[in-house]
Amino acid sequence: MPSAEGPSTEGLSAEGVTVVYDRRRVLDGASMTVRPGIVTGLSGPSGCGKSTLTRVLAMLLRPAAGRLTIDGTEVRRWRHRAGLRTRVGLIFQQPRLAVDPRFTLLDVIVEPLRAAGRPLAQAVADAERLADEMGLTADLLTRRPHEVSDGQLQRACVARALALRPRYVICDEMTTMLDASTQAHLVARLESYRQETGAGVLAVTHDIDLLERWCRPDAVHHLPDPAIMVEGMPACVTKQVARPVRNREARPPRSP
Repeated sequence: MPSAEGPSTEGLSAEGVTVVYDRRRVLDGASMTVRPGIVTGLSGPSGCGKSTLTRVLAMLLRPAAGRLTIDGTEVRRWRHRAGLRTRVGLIFQQPRLAVDPRFTLLDVIVEPLRAAGRPLAQAVADAERLADEMGLTADLLTRRPHEVSDGQLQRACVARALALRPRYVICDEMTTMLDASTQAHLVARLESYRQETGAGVLAVTHDIDLLERWCRPDAVHHLPDPAIMVEGMPACVTKQVARPVRNREARPPRSP
């Protein structure tokens, strides 16, 4: 709840974000906020712009319009020039597309630590600790992506995302390709990290059951399919588990 002094500036916030691909507006004026210490959910059909919005939130994609703020500070530089990028960790849906195939699993986890200037010995020690927390044994750390399972590689990617202890963690369909046991372990590890650090987590998934278990009911957003429209509004909305993301091009009808 906002304080008497005014609304809180804490949060990873996208405001009025518009993204255009090949003259097609994937997002048009979309807005949402990920608050510290809370698991925020984002659902929606394939092609509705979920991954595009996560890339904007992670400062990997500059929108055509709108603004992104992190705890009240507006983001003005993007991708590798983004000075605030270490405050946000991103876990991709397909780990094999998110790592250098020449790297060992240890290299994958060490990479952000070295990029941040940590000495090699300390970076390796920190990476080994993170790997152990993710259930990766020492023999797995010497293997390359093609020598491990999707679940083992995703565990390394989660460790990499947490290596610099980000203020916000974005999970873009991170459990889609994984077995139930690995899914449960990754969610438990992220939940432990959230409780330990007070970080905000954005869980992007088609799995409504997961969102209902992991998120507060008032912290789940839905991006409707922009292809299902009647005068700028979707003809139908799937199971409504919470309020929708505000999106001028795909805004659900108000409840009667």
